Amino acid sequence: MGMDVRVVSGVRARLGEALFSRVAGPDGPANRARIHTTPGPRWFGAERPIRVVHGDASMFIGGLRALLLQSLHPLAMAAVAAHSGYRGDPWGRLQRTSTFLAVTTFGTAEDARSAVERVRAIHERVKGVSAEGESYWAADPHLLEWVHVAETDSFLRAHERFGARPLASTDYDAYVADTAKVATALGVPDPPRTRAELQARLAAYRPELRATPQCRETARFLLLQPPLPLVARPAYALLAANAVTSLPEWARRLLGLPRVPVFEDIAVPLTGHVLTRAIRWSMNPPPSGAVR
Repeated sequence: MGMDVRVVSGVRARLGEALFSRVAGPDGPANRARIHTTPGPRWFGAERPIRVVHGDASMFIGGLRALLLQSLHPLAMAAVAAHSGYRGDPWGRLQRTSTFLAVTTFGTAEDARSAVERVRAIHERVKGVSAEGESYWAADPHLLEWVHVAETDSFLRAHERFGARPLASTDYDAYVADTAKVATALGVPDPPRTRAELQARLAAYRPELRATPQCRETARFLLLQPPLPLVARPAYALLAANAVTSLPEWARRLLGLPRVPVFEDIAVPLTGHVLTRAIRWSMNPPPSGAVR
């Protein structure tokens, strides 16, 4: 019995370390220690909904959904394709994004402000012309807002469906208000502060959205060609399926991702729950001396 517990604990530790390394990068342990142990005021107290949502394994599904949804704005997609290095260094981009989310959600107010200033400086330099001849600038408040609302909606919906502790509707409103603080700091002039405002803002962008060749290429890369070893691809495929099925119908039509009604209405959500529980289990070990 003791040997079985040690074996399970070892598997759990190795899986958790592998996942954390992928998401947080080589500096992950040092960053985690700094973010969570440095004394000082935070933007968000321990009771705030943003901490519940951003600390949950459902973020794995929400993050992939956000990338697919964000790619539908042709100027946002052009900026990402030309400047982010998502194909050449996809894990590096993921690690930078996850670190930014962790710092602004859990870190000190000073570290959060510094992280925002670094991102704003990068956005200022990202300018160009899309393949269709349209100019873009990553610091454009209109583009910043699109990225923000697509991300917030994705994290919210993934947590609502797969979160360990789904929130009340008023707490999801409060989550949107929490994310508005970060968006304002990044340069979004008037981000939504309730879920109803978030949905209205998303709807307002609909006429601008379309699936460009770059967008469809990104979807193929994210869904069919992930930079993962073969052994990890089945689990990733199930995460991706849950991200796709949580997209709105209009977004799926634009991306050319057809529905498979019975399979995705019953089987896919079950796999999402199993996978997020497995991620949660591996990345949140029990207290010393406890057996789960």
